Amino acid sequence: MENVILVIHLILALGIIGLVLIQRSEGGGLGIGGGGGGLGGFATPRGTASVLTKLTALFAAFFFATSLTLAILAGTHNNSAGILDTYNVQAEGTIQERTEDAKEREERIKNENAGEEAAASAEDADVDTSSESGEASDAAKPVQKPSVPIGE
Repeated sequence: MENVILVIHLILALGIIGLVLIQRSEGGGLGIGGGGGGLGGFATPRGTASVLTKLTALFAAFFFATSLTLAILAGTHNNSAGILDTYNVQAEGTIQERTEDAKEREERIKNENAGEEAAASAEDADVDTSSESGEASDAAKPVQKPSVPIGE
């Protein structure tokens, strides 16, 4: 129903534009329909202007009616949530999903780190610390990454 009225509304809008453009203009506008012959001698300029004026008024009245009808139909929808509310709900759902994913990743990383620390402490217990300096061997020392300034 709405689509049919909308199509009629658009046709009326284009019709009004066309009718206004072909009317004779006293101010020197486009005035396509004006001139001595008036549409190839079909009608007198005065009669043509009268018909075009009446037809434009009729199109305008129907355009006004379709505008009101579309406004009434748009107001009868029972969708209480607006467009922004709909997008906010979708965004909140997305944020919750991302938060849950981030928590799962953190837990997984903690579990992996705990497993690695347990393995490292078991390896440290197995390392022979009976070297002359009393320190653990080089294989048991953690590897330090070189510090390189970023941007230089």
